[in-house]
Amino acid sequence: MNNITGHRRYPIETCIWVPPKINSAGFLKEFDDNKYKWLDYASPRLQLLIVLIFFLTQGSHYFLKRLGLPLMTSQIIAGVLLSESVLPKSWSQVLMSQDNVQLLSTLGEFGFTFFVFLSGVKMDLSMVTRVGSKACYLAIISILVPMLYAMSSILMFSNKQKGLTSILYLSPFFYMTSFPVIHCLLTELKILNSELGRLAHSTAIIADFLSFFSGVGSFFALRAIQGILRPGFFLELLSVLFLIFVVMVVLRPVMLLFVKLTPEGQQVNQTCIYAIIVVFLMSMRVIPEGFNKYSLIVIYVLGLAVPKGPPLGSALVEKFECIASGLFLPIFVTTCSMRLQRLTPNLKNEMVKEHVVFATTTLLVKFLSCLGPLLYKKMHKRDALAVSLLLCSKGVIELAAYTFMSDGKMLSPEVFHAGLMFVVFGASIVPVLLRRFYDPSRKYAGYQIRRIMDAKLDAELQIVTCIHVPSNVTSVINMLNISYPTTETPLAINVLHLVKLSGLATPIFLSHQKRSKRLTGYSYSENVILSFKKFEGNHFGAVTSNAFTAICPPEFMHDDICTLALDKLASLIVLPFHRTWYIDGTLESEDHTIRNLNLRVLEKAPCSVGILIDHGNIRRPIHSDARAESYSNVAMLFFGGNDDREALTLAKRMARNKKVRLTVAQFISKSDEGEVDWEKILDSEVLRDAKCSEYINYIKHVVNDGRGTVNVVHSMVNEFDLIIVGRRYNIEDPQTSGLKEWSEFPEIGVMGDLLASKDLTGKCSVLVVQQQHKT
Repeated sequence: MNNITGHRRYPIETCIWVPPKINSAGFLKEFDDNKYKWLDYASPRLQLLIVLIFFLTQGSHYFLKRLGLPLMTSQIIAGVLLSESVLPKSWSQVLMSQDNVQLLSTLGEFGFTFFVFLSGVKMDLSMVTRVGSKACYLAIISILVPMLYAMSSILMFSNKQKGLTSILYLSPFFYMTSFPVIHCLLTELKILNSELGRLAHSTAIIADFLSFFSGVGSFFALRAIQGILRPGFFLELLSVLFLIFVVMVVLRPVMLLFVKLTPEGQQVNQTCIYAIIVVFLMSMRVIPEGFNKYSLIVIYVLGLAVPKGPPLGSALVEKFECIASGLFLPIFVTTCSMRLQRLTPNLKNEMVKEHVVFATTTLLVKFLSCLGPLLYKKMHKRDALAVSLLLCSKGVIELAAYTFMSDGKMLSPEVFHAGLMFVVFGASIVPVLLRRFYDPSRKYAGYQIRRIMDAKLDAELQIVTCIHVPSNVTSVINMLNISYPTTETPLAINVLHLVKLSGLATPIFLSHQKRSKRLTGYSYSENVILSFKKFEGNHFGAVTSNAFTAICPPEFMHDDICTLALDKLASLIVLPFHRTWYIDGTLESEDHTIRNLNLRVLEKAPCSVGILIDHGNIRRPIHSDARAESYSNVAMLFFGGNDDREALTLAKRMARNKKVRLTVAQFISKSDEGEVDWEKILDSEVLRDAKCSEYINYIKHVVNDGRGTVNVVHSMVNEFDLIIVGRRYNIEDPQTSGLKEWSEFPEIGVMGDLLASKDLTGKCSVLVVQQQHKT
């Protein structure tokens, strides 16, 4: 039979097994039955391939991560090692059979589609209207300038008509900025919350949309120039626009209704989540054939339509992020590079040469177009280089574009090879150079000394206090109440409410002095603000308070804390301890995420730090009248050293108010009596006021070892409302000998650990103070 072009069609024979061979009887059966081959079955072959992919990926990443290369580079290398260009033919015929490749590619494509959907879920479209002018102008310049260069240079210098068409279709991927790629890179480099990371993040939001519209516009323009806009093409376009309309006008209001019907703080109905996943799966394959090439656009819009954050957006991300990004997406990246047919690029091919030249020069123009405005705005050279590199990075989005165009026969294998190398270069070199050019801790290097010891007694003491859960509010306010601030010892309290970022990609930092608009979904911040404003009113003239909210991943919260302390010239950061107790003194909860956060702050803080340990006693009702005839019993345990001197200075500042009864207990060992060194001279100097003051009760305890210290401390815990100690991390002396071996929380020092113990019978609260580290 002839077709309409006159060519003869030939039948194709295909052999299949009925029933299909899916599950094998196991590997060991092959030793008993010579005719049995376990690799003839689909399930063992697929499992073997997945194991090989992850083994090769993690094995190569174990070595490459020391060079600063990202995980994606290792995934691509694993695919190259499993491609026909490297794998022996005998292995390739078994492992890379047509069935295996199709099944693996299906899993990979599903993973990428899920990744696109979740990227839409995590993107907050409202951020587009809140992006600063600096990021907006940078985004426009970073896309417009290289786009004009790419289009003009390709039209002027391309040699072949066929090559011209191919390069023009590819040109948007030379200069595009992908928000998911930038977000993943910032997260991997752990600079998402840094000043540079926020600028790159904001710029990427705008640049991503500009890249999308420029790419779609270029595609339609090329189709029009080529004269291949068939009537059905417009029908397809209108159909896709109709689907987008249905998603935004029908599905989004339904999802918003589910969110509205969900009680605050409760999880959304699981039916809503399953319904969204069903729609997502339908948009992948249950779409007419004409829509298939546009299905990713519809899926991305579906993700954008999902209400952001809790309860719906965060639930989707928490349920599916791990399997999508941890399992299916690595398979997709690896299968993309498995399409490689030879190791070395064919540089004799004219199309390959043109691709290399145009891609490299366009990327260079993009880099310079980003760098120029940043240097013009007087940004630090290293920071400007880092931002420019970030906006030029490539990743999984560009890799997917090359792969899909290659599968659609729009690219030759040689050009796909060149494109793969272009993506690998862009994805690998940027993280390496960023780690060299940008050090987020550098901003603290020139920070002036901000210790409590150096603060003037009559000057306002700047404090940053962090709030995680409702009980922290009461704990901090009562600790401040115990100190009885006065107009002679005023306090400026900067309250930072820390909220875990869930279901969103963009971290948020809000100053409630500048924004009166309520942040939907986080009404608890309003309770924090009201509580501290009430405390400020009770101590009128002695306390000023400012409230902030930071919504970000827990692993990056320390950046917001340290940056706020840096901006406010704070002398002390107060952090809640990761353990909380009920009012009767029994253990309530233990949060290791907060513990890790405290460790990072202790390491990087630009001022002194206090860890507040609340045993339940401090949660007594807050005094409504600061003039009430009451007093507080405060103790300071002094052993010596920088941290103890800082803690004693804070305690003496509290004792300036006669309503604070301060007891300073100095612990010395018999072996130290009579010895004098520089540290002891400094200790004596800071203790002189305590020994002479009629308002401070000074007690000297001579102990032999740690056991004697424990006995004294246990006898004191029921007599005081607050005990202040120095952290004294990794410091051993005779007074605390033998206690380090029993330490459960070494990060708060031996005495802090002793006072935070579950076995402590008293309910007094504890403040563990660390003096600012010298840089």
